[in-house]
Amino acid sequence: MRYLVIFLLLCAVASLASGLFFLMKDKGNSDRTVKALTLRVAISIAIFLLLMAGYYFGIIPKEGLR
Repeated sequence: MRYLVIFLLLCAVASLASGLFFLMKDKGNSDRTVKALTLRVAISIAIFLLLMAGYYFGIIPKEGLR
């Protein structure tokens, strides 16, 4: 579970970086920036739902990290 969340966070950061790259390169002439940032939002929502499901099903302990 931990590695999946870390992987998804890295994917979100990579998508954010690609959005910045497309914004600078295309100068607003294409929709690649919007697609990259939409993907980042979708990944962030997936991380949130994954963490909620992990907590609900007991994969993430209720005590937290100690």
